[in-house]
Amino acid sequence: MIDSEQSGTAGRPPSRDVGGISAELTPDEQARYHRRTRRAKESAVVEDYVELIADLFEQQGEVRAVDIARRLGVTHATVAKMIGRLREMGLVTAQPYRAVFLTESGWRLAQAARRRHRLVVELLLALGVPEGIAQADAEGIEHYCSGATLEAFERFLRHRAQGSGPDR
Repeated sequence: MIDSEQSGTAGRPPSRDVGGISAELTPDEQARYHRRTRRAKESAVVEDYVELIADLFEQQGEVRAVDIARRLGVTHATVAKMIGRLREMGLVTAQPYRAVFLTESGWRLAQAARRRHRLVVELLLALGVPEGIAQADAEGIEHYCSGATLEAFERFLRHRAQGSGPDR
């Protein structure tokens, strides 16, 4: 990393060519983008939980809090708190010391999260990212892409599969 004194830019703002996204956005635009990212971060945990509950249910036939805690690497208390939140949101049904089940809304959300995850993995693989890294990176990226971005990913992959360039 080069500091501003070494580069001869001390006292001067950075060039627009080298970054500083703030210089390219109005304050309102920047605030809107940050609000969107905070909302995505909040929903990411919810989506991860319902996606995992769906996966575990399909693999095991029932889902217990201990199974969720083990898979996510969190404590049973953390899972219990989140299950309560998911119940309040109408995404799961659960009773203490019993299995957790997704509601119809929970299943819809899990399926949407799975579709986004698969799409992001496919894109990363198409870009040459190794499978394991693509899977891990998709766990984060999938929650932060807008619908427009996901549609662009789909177009790109579709055109790539057809051997043509993406439509603009």
